[in-house]
Order: sequence, then structure tokens, then C-alpha cells
Amino acid sequence: MIVIDKMLISDEVIEEQFVCDLHKCKGGCCEDGDAGAPLTPDELDQIAEIFETVKPLLTEEGLNEINRTGLYRYDREFGWVTPTVNGMICAYGFRDKAGIIRCAFEEAKNRGLTSWKKPISCHLYPIKVKASRYNEHQLMNYEPRESLCSPGCALGEQLKVPVYRFLKEALVRKYGEKFYAALDQIALEFYDAKTAKPE
Repeated sequence: MIVIDKMLISDEVIEEQFVCDLHKCKGGCCEDGDAGAPLTPDELDQIAEIFETVKPLLTEEGLNEINRTGLYRYDREFGWVTPTVNGMICAYGFRDKAGIIRCAFEEAKNRGLTSWKKPISCHLYPIKVKASRYNEHQLMNYEPRESLCSPGCALGEQLKVPVYRFLKEALVRKYGEKFYAALDQIALEFYDAKTAKPE
């Protein structure tokens, strides 16, 4: 277990390797789950602010679901989440010509239409963060889906990219440069110890 400030981080975050392989998983994490993408309170306002901008990128089914249930909905287990179409694909998702699920928020940013990338829970995946039982700490775990994420695990091992390095942009976005630097230093010490030759 790694401790940085009030964050308890699973060792797997630095020990395991992962690089998302979209051409194989097809963005399946955007439709495989118990609810839509978890949202922070600030993200509710963000979605409301840019909705008209991303609206033309939505599928008819996604837009119908949003019109029916709202820009977001409350889930007993996960809190505020994005709506989903028939309990599957995120209402803000769409499939490209290769069959890969793309995010309308991210697509809008890529086109220079907005500055917001996407919900941080999506950006951080396959890392998940939740509060401890008494809200004293945040718990950060590496939780890839066993079958869906196996191509990403294999590609990470092939390219030798630790989970936390693959997710550097998301980690810095959420927790800042100092947090990432501290995590990186701990990881480097771990790698040095692992490769050190016994005397």
C-alpha cells in the first residue's frame, strides 16, 4: 500500500502494466457496467454548460435517453452518473466507422469546441477512486475488467508501461503535478529495488 497525503494507493497502480488497446476492446468500458460514468458535483455544471455544443455529436438513441431522464441521473450506489441507453452504452457515446465507442465530450474537445475532456472517472479508468468507509481517506485501486481489458493488459506488458504512467494526464488533471511526482518517485524506488542485484 502506498500513502500520499490522504490517498491510499494500491501497489498494483505502479506494479502492473497497462495501455488501452481500443482497436481490440472497442471502448467497451463505455457500455459495460452497472451504471453510467460517475460524475463529480462540478461535472454536473460542466455538462449543463457544454451540452448544446456536444448535442450534434450524440446518437438519436442517446439524445432520446437524455431528453427522457435528464443530462445526468442519480444512482443509489454510484451517486450522479451519465444516463445510459437501455442500461448499456453511455448516452454520450457513439460508435465510429471502426465500431469503436467514442465519447462526445472528448470528440468536442478534439475538435476545439470545448476545453473539457470528459468525466474524470472515465479519464482515470482502469483506476478507480472511492472514499474510505468513514471518509477519512481516498482509496485508489487498479480494477481492469478481466475479459474486456485483457488486450490492454497484454499491450501494457508488451510496451512495459506501468498503469500510473499510462494515466499520467488523468492523474495530473485530478491530483496535480506534485501528487504525480511523488507517485513517480515511489515507483522508481520500487523498480530500483526490484532490479537490484543481491550482494
